[in-house]
Amino acid sequence: MTETIYDRTRILVGDEGIEKLRRARVIVCGCGAVGGYVIEGLVRAGVGKLRVVDKDVFSESNLNRQVLCTTETLGRVKSEVACERARLINPDIDIEGIDEYISADSAERILEGDWDILVDAIDTIGNKAVIDKAALDRGLPVFASMGAAMHFDPSAVRIATLKKTDTCPLASQLRRQMRDVDTKNMICVYSTEPVTAKIEDKDEHGKSVLGSLSTIPAIFGMTLASLVIRRITGC
Repeated sequence: MTETIYDRTRILVGDEGIEKLRRARVIVCGCGAVGGYVIEGLVRAGVGKLRVVDKDVFSESNLNRQVLCTTETLGRVKSEVACERARLINPDIDIEGIDEYISADSAERILEGDWDILVDAIDTIGNKAVIDKAALDRGLPVFASMGAAMHFDPSAVRIATLKKTDTCPLASQLRRQMRDVDTKNMICVYSTEPVTAKIEDKDEHGKSVLGSLSTIPAIFGMTLASLVIRRITGC
């Protein structure tokens, strides 16, 4: 019998689960440290349709933690590279890349169409709030990454709705920004490990440069992917 990409997943989720994954339509905002692993997990699980959104390009500092970044992809648009890698893994996937900043002006276009789930793997608070609010207003469940940088301890990674997160500074800021939004359908991956390292550098745009390992963002990303797979299949 010919082997397929679905064989090992089918053992866990059954034929019905495989069909649900094939029919699933997921938007992933952010193709970097966390988002790259989300995309990797969803593609290998057999999710049939993806839209991936990211305006950034790969730079050498991304090599330590971003699965889509290699010496061959430096300088290339992240969403474009994500689409190419997805098709190398599963040529049957329907995947679209959007090379655009997430903002109030672009949110509606990013969400345009018939989608099942939004994954927020963005690291900028204002952009997160915009796309999460817009998705929730459309009735889309949101699976969101909180701050994966500045952490060492994998055992401190937690899952909760936004209102039940604690310790994470990014989650705290996002709760304030979305205090008037019903976030019961928003599941977050976050860390309860206190941030003790100092933030000393800023990039050319004045944004803080945060220290990050290769490990914790990968755990965040694969955890989000697993949550989405379970939501789709009902397992």
